[in-house]
Amino acid sequence: FGSSLEPARFITNLPGGSNPFWSPAMAFIKVLKNKAYFKRFQVQKRRRRQGKTDFRARRKMVRQDKDKYNTKKYRLIVRFTNRRCICQIAYATIRGDIIVAHASSDELTKFDIPCGHKNYASSYCTGLLVARRALKRFGLDELFKGKEEIDGDEYHVEDEDSERRPFKCILDVGPRTTSVGHRMWGALKGAVDGGLHIPHTQKRFPGYKAPDSKDAEAEFDAEEHKARIMGSHVKEYMEMMAEEDPTKYEAHFAKFIENDIDADKIEDMYEEAHGKIRENPDFEPKERDAITYTRGEDGQTTASDGTEHTRHIKLTLKERREKVAAKIAAAQERMMAED
Repeated sequence: FGSSLEPARFITNLPGGSNPFWSPAMAFIKVLKNKAYFKRFQVQKRRRRQGKTDFRARRKMVRQDKDKYNTKKYRLIVRFTNRRCICQIAYATIRGDIIVAHASSDELTKFDIPCGHKNYASSYCTGLLVARRALKRFGLDELFKGKEEIDGDEYHVEDEDSERRPFKCILDVGPRTTSVGHRMWGALKGAVDGGLHIPHTQKRFPGYKAPDSKDAEAEFDAEEHKARIMGSHVKEYMEMMAEEDPTKYEAHFAKFIENDIDADKIEDMYEEAHGKIRENPDFEPKERDAITYTRGEDGQTTASDGTEHTRHIKLTLKERREKVAAKIAAAQERMMAED
């Protein structure tokens, strides 16, 4: 593979034909990425290259004991985009992940939350929605009601006495950093209050304060966590901005103003949404127009609603060859005509 040590290279085309910096006693520079390195380089998995999946964490969450005989291991998947929060309950197979229940904060419009779909309060609602849907699918919604009165304190459904064991999931947050007060904990708290058994502690919830020393005890302010769940932080920010900069307030909270939602209605809006989600968590697909399309011979497509579209028809190999032959023949005819 050749030597991995090469002498240091310097500029030699200086005036006089010599390099004043060169010294025979100078050290060698070790070439780390040599030919042998690149021959053995292995490309990472696609979703690792895209920064979407932490495969080390995924292996730990997906791995199942062999003596459990293909028992499904469910995960609560929480992801955030620039506009919404997405929650799914899934289990892994060789064919890929199978989704059991899905909820997106876009659906909160049906529960009278028309905007603000990616804050902590909306994340809580999305987690609550996916939990109630999953339990209803497995017929456990009447057996495990969860925590209907929100107080922000720690809650575990497995502590309650029941004939059956609760539905257990593992939280899957992907490549996100699990920092204190992150919105992912809102989705987790919503799913737990919805009746799912998800192993967790309160150390990452808003309102938790770590001990200052070894002898001190940690503190957890449940009221502060409840305020986040009810959107009090959004309410305070709206009030502050409306007082200090009304122009910025109108631009920043344009959707809230459009839907006639001011700071005083925030907490009531989320509280009412919690009750509506528990009452009917079913997914309602959007109604689609039954439009049919008719394609003509010239590639013109006519829809049943009267609109027309041009769609190019893909040619076969034989047709493409004939098209090329016709172009060549036409070019030859032009050359003959010029002569």
